Amino acid sequence: MEKKLLIIARVVLVVLGVIIMVDCAVLMAVGKINFGTVVPFLLGSVFVAHGIFWPAIRKFASQNRRFARLWYALWLLFFIWLISFGLFVLSLEQQIKQSVQPVPAVAAIIVLGSGTVAGKPTSTLAKRLDTAAPLIKAQPEALALTSGGVGMGQARSEASIMATYLQQTHGIAFERILQEGKSTSTAENLINSQVVLEAQGVSIAAPIAVVTSDFHTIRAAAIAKHQGYQQPILLASPTPLSIRYNAWFREYFAFVSGWLLGEY
Repeated sequence: MEKKLLIIARVVLVVLGVIIMVDCAVLMAVGKINFGTVVPFLLGSVFVAHGIFWPAIRKFASQNRRFARLWYALWLLFFIWLISFGLFVLSLEQQIKQSVQPVPAVAAIIVLGSGTVAGKPTSTLAKRLDTAAPLIKAQPEALALTSGGVGMGQARSEASIMATYLQQTHGIAFERILQEGKSTSTAENLINSQVVLEAQGVSIAAPIAVVTSDFHTIRAAAIAKHQGYQQPILLASPTPLSIRYNAWFREYFAFVSGWLLGEY
C-alpha cells in the first residue's frame, strides 16, 4: 500500500509540474516573462524532477547529511509558502465578494488592460470590457478611460482596441472614451491614468471605479492606494472556471513581485 501511495504521489508531482511548466512557457513565449511566470516555471521543474528522480534523491539525501538538511529545509519552506498561498486565496475571495457589490456614483471609470491578439481583446480583457460597459452606460457623467499601451507585434495601442470593442460591441460612442495608450503594467496603467484624469479636472481624491479581473483586484487596489487614489472602487470581471485557479496561482507570484518592486 505504501509503495502504491508513493507511486501515486510521484505521478501527481510530475503531472502537476508539467501543467505548471507548460502554462508558464506559453505565457513567456508571448512576452510575459516576469516573476509571476518564471518562479512558477521553476517550481514546476522541481515537481517534475522530484516525481521522476525521487528514489535517487532519497538515496543521495541518506548518504549526505548536509544535502539532507538543505532538502528538508526547502520542503519546510515550501509548506510555509503553501500556507501563505492559502491565506492569499482567502483574502482574494473576500476582495472578489466586495468587488461585485453595486457601484455608487463615481467621477471616472478606468478599465485596466490585459492583452490583445491580432488587434482584438483577449478573452480576459473582453470580460473586463463587458463588465465595464453597463457601468459606463449607467453613469454617463463619469469619465470612461481605457488604459494599455502598444503590445508586442501590435500596431495599435491596447487602449484604442479596447475603445473600439466598447463601441462595436456595446454601442458606446468612441468619442466618449478617453484613452491612455502608453502603459505596459498595472502600475503604469494607474499612474498614467492620473495624468489623463487631471487634464479633465478629475481629482484622484474622488471616487474612481477601477475595472479589472476578479483575481487581479487585490493587487490593483493596493497599487491604486499606494499611488494616491483615495477612493478606488474595484469592479471585478469574472474569470472562467477552466482557468480561474491557474490565474490565482500566477497572481500570487505577481503580487509578491509587486511588493518586492515597491509598487505598494
